[in-house]
Amino acid sequence: MADDRKAFLLRADPLLWKDIERWAADELRSVNGQIEFILRDAVRRRRGPGGEKPPGAPPPEGPQAPPAG
Repeated sequence: MADDRKAFLLRADPLLWKDIERWAADELRSVNGQIEFILRDAVRRRRGPGGEKPPGAPPPEGPQAPPAG
């Protein structure tokens, strides 16, 4: 079975790379696996509890007002 994952070049600050290497080792992952984990978590958080946001949706502006009631 072919690997359908997308490969890309990543340039990272050496100190950031070291931090990711340590984090990956702590969680028994490869650096690549750790970066995928971080990206998936960021996407999940961006989608929020309501599910998928439309592509290019701007973030909410200003503080959210409490519901009236």
